[in-house]
Amino acid sequence: MKSGIHPEYHTITVEMTDGTKFQTRSTWGKEGDTLHLDIDPTAHPAWTGGNQKLLDTGGQVARFNKRFGGLSLGKK
Repeated sequence: MKSGIHPEYHTITVEMTDGTKFQTRSTWGKEGDTLHLDIDPTAHPAWTGGNQKLLDTGGQVARFNKRFGGLSLGKK
């Protein structure tokens, strides 16, 4: 590998929204900096599953089924 083209890899502290901290190695910031996260696995729906709902706005699923509901992939 070429020397001098890669970013510095050092230890930083990551602070979660609930105040918990851990140390990791990163190219972000400088040695000893603290990264404050706005989201974390205990609060963000991407990790907790959230309460997402699939909404059929404008009847798109019904319209699709009306157009293509009679089609089948099997033999007749």
